[in-house]
Amino acid sequence: MKEKDFEGIRSLPLFHEMEEENFQELMRVAYFQTFPPQIELISEGEPSDFLHIVADGMVELFSNWNNRETTMAIVRPVGTFILAATVRDAPYLMSARTLEKSRIVLLPSQDVRAVFDKDNAFARAVVTELAACYRSVIKASKNLKLRTSTERLANYMLRRQELAGGAPSFELPIEKRKIASQLGMTPENLSRALRTLGEYGLEIDGLKVTIADRDDLTRFAKPTPLIDDPGT
Repeated sequence: MKEKDFEGIRSLPLFHEMEEENFQELMRVAYFQTFPPQIELISEGEPSDFLHIVADGMVELFSNWNNRETTMAIVRPVGTFILAATVRDAPYLMSARTLEKSRIVLLPSQDVRAVFDKDNAFARAVVTELAACYRSVIKASKNLKLRTSTERLANYMLRRQELAGGAPSFELPIEKRKIASQLGMTPENLSRALRTLGEYGLEIDGLKVTIADRDDLTRFAKPTPLIDDPGT
């Protein structure tokens, strides 16, 4: 890796407060690789040899069981996966593949654990990130168990609009079938839900979404920070 590649990684909360000597130790053993789209980076059940950092591009975390597949999460720059498996030296519980051309930093798990044992700031950052991941899992579970599929989609669209700066129209970041999978829906359910949300001011053309009446959509979605706010 080149020195200029370190900056984005160093700015991550996971690495920001750790001792410079320990950060440099990790960077010396890091690999920086570029992968084309649709390359499987890890497979669930395999040993967690590396902590991955998405520097550029987009990575899908997914899982398979009994000939079924579901999208678990989408990781964008600059983001890490899968930290818990690295810390525990446990098998990956999810697989990961690139959705577009991506630059990935790979940190050997044994080196991450060695630094965890001796750098208190890094250890605290790891615990903080794992706590945030745990809370996100609780929110995702509440989203699935307490809401209908149409309510989940409505809140997803409101969140995407927020990430687009509140613009009335915005582009979806991934194809609709992956959004459906991430929200625990079939593509057919997604299509029906989109038709229903048309009654509340949501219009969609391909990947372009327009929310003509945000207030009406919000009244239907009933967002709550205890599910929808990533900072809570």
